[in-house]
Amino acid sequence: MQIHHLSENNSVLNHFLGQIRDVNIHNDSLRFRKNMERIGEIMAYEMSKKLEYKAVDIPTPLGTKATQYIKNPLVICSILRAGLTLHNGFLNYFDTAENGFISAYRHHPNNDDFFEIVVQYQAVADINNKTVIVVDPMLATGQSIVAVFKQLIERGAPAEIHIAVVIAAPEGIAHLKAELPDTCHLWIAATDDHLNEHSYIVPGLGDAGDLAYGPKL
Repeated sequence: MQIHHLSENNSVLNHFLGQIRDVNIHNDSLRFRKNMERIGEIMAYEMSKKLEYKAVDIPTPLGTKATQYIKNPLVICSILRAGLTLHNGFLNYFDTAENGFISAYRHHPNNDDFFEIVVQYQAVADINNKTVIVVDPMLATGQSIVAVFKQLIERGAPAEIHIAVVIAAPEGIAHLKAELPDTCHLWIAATDDHLNEHSYIVPGLGDAGDLAYGPKL
């Protein structure tokens, strides 16, 4: 797997990362959603540098100009519900992309720390011969992304797969490296220290879905 770390050099990305973590502004869900969207835009721009392009000649009012367009059609697939704000950021830049939505959640059958990933709702465009971008704010254990990846591969054969996460734990990165093909790209805005005993990222930011859309039952 090819891994791209985006916050190693200072940029406005680190400013937005700081704000989504800050408990002093966590009660402002609008700001949280907007900052996630901005982070998605920055990640989309950085990712665009690694996509394949094709040469085209475009007409202008005074002639023609040779330029480069993205070669493969894009499908942005977010993991519900936390991925929606990040999805919007990517869609702002890749505005002709098709879209996909998959729900994946932790099911605790014994009401303890053990969990299994349940994938339910799926609404995904045709992915054959297209560049698929899977977006999810948090990469904790990596089990959700692996489960979604397996569901996607059953639907078709994409030309490329890129995975974009905002905050990642080392354990999740290692799991993806072990489970996903070497041809996959993993884009990470920030890498944190570790997972705690409940498999949540430390220091992390809390529950991205709750911060964006309110607590769930």
